[in-house]
Amino acid sequence: MNAEDLILISVDDHIAEPADMFDAHVPAKYKDKAPRVVTDDNGIQQWWYGDLKGRNLGLNAVAGKPPEMYNIDASRYDQMRPGCFDVHERVRDMNAGGQLAGLNFPNFTGFSGQVLNQGPDRALNEVMIRAYNDWHVDEWCGAYPDRFIPCGILPLFDVDKAAAEVRRLAAKGVHAVTFSENPEALNMPSIHSGEWDPLFAACVESDTVLCCHLGSSSRSAMTSSDAPAGVAMSVSSAATIYTLMDLVWATFWERFPTLKFSLTEGDIGWIPYFMWRAEHVNDRHKGWINHDFSKTGGPMQIFNDHILVCFIKETVGPELIDHFNLDNVFWESDYPHSDGTWPHAPEEVIKTLDGLSDAQINKISHENAMAHYHFDPFVNRTREQCTAGALRAESPDVDLVTRVGRPADERDLASWKNIIAGKR
Repeated sequence: MNAEDLILISVDDHIAEPADMFDAHVPAKYKDKAPRVVTDDNGIQQWWYGDLKGRNLGLNAVAGKPPEMYNIDASRYDQMRPGCFDVHERVRDMNAGGQLAGLNFPNFTGFSGQVLNQGPDRALNEVMIRAYNDWHVDEWCGAYPDRFIPCGILPLFDVDKAAAEVRRLAAKGVHAVTFSENPEALNMPSIHSGEWDPLFAACVESDTVLCCHLGSSSRSAMTSSDAPAGVAMSVSSAATIYTLMDLVWATFWERFPTLKFSLTEGDIGWIPYFMWRAEHVNDRHKGWINHDFSKTGGPMQIFNDHILVCFIKETVGPELIDHFNLDNVFWESDYPHSDGTWPHAPEEVIKTLDGLSDAQINKISHENAMAHYHFDPFVNRTREQCTAGALRAESPDVDLVTRVGRPADERDLASWKNIIAGKR
């Protein structure tokens, strides 16, 4: 297969939410309490929800910049390309990058909506979460329904309200919601507690995937306190290892035999080893750990039946593709984050999947996303109009270089150290 013939649907992109996103969706009596963008004395723009600081823009909005222009601090909207926050420009960037569609995670709220969940007034939190979802579904995704897979956030502080929001979103055509990679780290019940059963039941009922994005527990991997910045960046996938093991050893699968979780932005090359390890542990230690897999088939069966995984451009995972249920492997773009491959995704995908058949490539590049998220772009476009080559021809005038921002300097390293210190 040639790069220009690919059809690419990403299961992990992000939005640098525009500052006016809540204006049309928060009831008048709550307007003064809505999240807002504040510009500080240094000219930095930052989201705030009451006294809670939102996640910064920094590395989350660097598409089109050379690495020496990557910044860590909160940055500004005028220091990123408009496709980060303007849906019309996003689609033009997607065209220029040969990408048909994408599932977009939030940014300032935290990847599982942590900021909106942690406000002191739960009733107000619920208002803002619903407003976020309505903006995301009706405005962002609704502007180009053939280009976006909607993904909601949930009021995870109340499992019954979370279940109700899953059902409300499903009625709007949403089959993906964010969930924390480790809710206990956010002072919520563990996934092993049984407390999440109403949410899991709602997801099964509506065929909704629970998406566990890397970083959605607001923790980072535990390394030496004075480790160079490259250490934490290199082991960033470690949190996903813990999430995978929590899931394959969970005991709720018998109660929810069609439930699906996705592990996002953690890559996949490490998975075959840890699945082997889980099977080995069950074989050697089943006498004393007393874990009953009789009705679920063991760790590997649970992984194959319930866990969706994705990668951006790594080479190890595709070399081990026979160790995976191919129906559950996806490609992700990660636009506009720093690990993303825009605007060269088609070329990177072909390089990464070298040696796989066209049928295997099609599953990973778009067919699996369509199946699991109930998304059919071919209703409005022919397949020929969905290829990377055809999309690039639609927006040939897009400038692929982001020409705003500032060179990285000591300020960025200092910001990084502060972020890591706050996650320990």
